[in-house]
Amino acid sequence: MTDQMSPQLSTQEAAALAGRVIDEVEKAVVGKRDALLQVLAAVLAKGHVLLEDFPGLGKTLAARSFARALGIEFTRAQFTPDLLPADLTGSFVYDQRRGEFEFRRGPLFTGLLLADEVNRTPPKTQAALLEAMQERQVTVEGETFALAAPFHVLATANPIEYEGTFPLPEAQLDRFLLRVSFGYPSAREEYDVLARRMTRRREEVELDAVTDGAGLLAMQEAVETVTVDESVGRYCVDLAVATRNHPDVLTGASPRGSLGLVLAARAFALLRGRDYVVPEDVKAIARSVLAHRITVKPDLWMTDVSGRSVVDAVLQQVPTPSTLARP
Repeated sequence: MTDQMSPQLSTQEAAALAGRVIDEVEKAVVGKRDALLQVLAAVLAKGHVLLEDFPGLGKTLAARSFARALGIEFTRAQFTPDLLPADLTGSFVYDQRRGEFEFRRGPLFTGLLLADEVNRTPPKTQAALLEAMQERQVTVEGETFALAAPFHVLATANPIEYEGTFPLPEAQLDRFLLRVSFGYPSAREEYDVLARRMTRRREEVELDAVTDGAGLLAMQEAVETVTVDESVGRYCVDLAVATRNHPDVLTGASPRGSLGLVLAARAFALLRGRDYVVPEDVKAIARSVLAHRITVKPDLWMTDVSGRSVVDAVLQQVPTPSTLARP
């Protein structure tokens, strides 16, 4: 896969294209528009997403649907305890005909990688994924191979089964721009899933490609033009700092957290059709950006205190700037 020349898109054009992507994905994933918007915002902000939720709630379907609607290459890696780094990165294989070693690429060389049950693989393999996520490259036997843009990781994790798992270290959790949960559907939405399945008379949902890799890169470039007022930027910093000073917190969000707030808020503003960020954009994605970067004190692990509750508390405590949406 190679980088593609991307066309220039205005903010409104990018927002319209992103809206069509969400509409297409919603043909497969029912009733989760808010969560899908956050996932797409992370992709438009050039980030990666951790989908942490119970089994059967559409995490894998959402990843596959986004890849189809965005028109980018999709690969899926099932993370297991015996998965090796070379199973992700690829390896050198001896070609007897040519009498030399050639590099055969692994599933990391793609547009969107679904890292399924990422917490079930040992730290050594998790580290290989970490290099790809942060540096957008892989190193095999001392040789470095760059990953072409666009490249995004959507990883899934099951929050209820811990036996035989390897919890992601804080350093790797910090590399995910957002952690998103879908949650159970309402009774009406769940019946809608059944009705659609009976209507189409097959398991697979056919989705159309709304754009392609070049179009996604163009939308990402449009996000880079979204402006952030100084008051909003300082608001993001104040929220991150407040998590560090919260009495229930052992370690709060790092500066990567405040940067993640700005990056994700810009993408969320674009999805709402604006070329500037307002505090409501920051509040809309604050939980997903900050909660997984917070470690509560060990003596509170058996209580209701969590990263999400800490974020909710600081959102109440930190004064909201007066930046308003323009008419």
